[in-house]
Amino acid sequence: MLPQTTLDDAESLLDLCRHRMIRLATVESCTGGLVAAALTAIAWSSDVVDRGFVTYTNAAKHEQVGVPLDLIATHGAVSEEVARAMADGGLARSEATIVVSVTGVAGPGGSSPGKPVGLVCFGLACKGQPTMTERQVFPGDRTAVRAAAVAHALAMIRARL
Repeated sequence: MLPQTTLDDAESLLDLCRHRMIRLATVESCTGGLVAAALTAIAWSSDVVDRGFVTYTNAAKHEQVGVPLDLIATHGAVSEEVARAMADGGLARSEATIVVSVTGVAGPGGSSPGKPVGLVCFGLACKGQPTMTERQVFPGDRTAVRAAAVAHALAMIRARL
């Protein structure tokens, strides 16, 4: 369950998007659809939310949003390069104006040298603008990392608006 503050943030973001006639989509890995869930927990969100891709595996990233497998092999699934490709692929495969992507190591396992538990990479693709990426390391257990990633993804969208 997401904190009420995250749901409140999602609701205000939906209102802002609705006012600006913006459509959203998500491409999520470590959050497993929680960003889309936060947005669609709000009634009438379908006039803003176009779709959510849950691309938990490398194959899903490739098949659903076209992330090149050689990009994943070179940089790893948890990288800004892959987050960028996820966001760009989501934009190309949806009716959205803005797409946020999330890929990370939520834990408790899965860390590797240079990629600690809590590392999350984000992409934000907007029609007609360069795609941006961010890398964050969030503290806490799996639940805390995923909740922080959802809140950060919503904040990234709001900042771009």
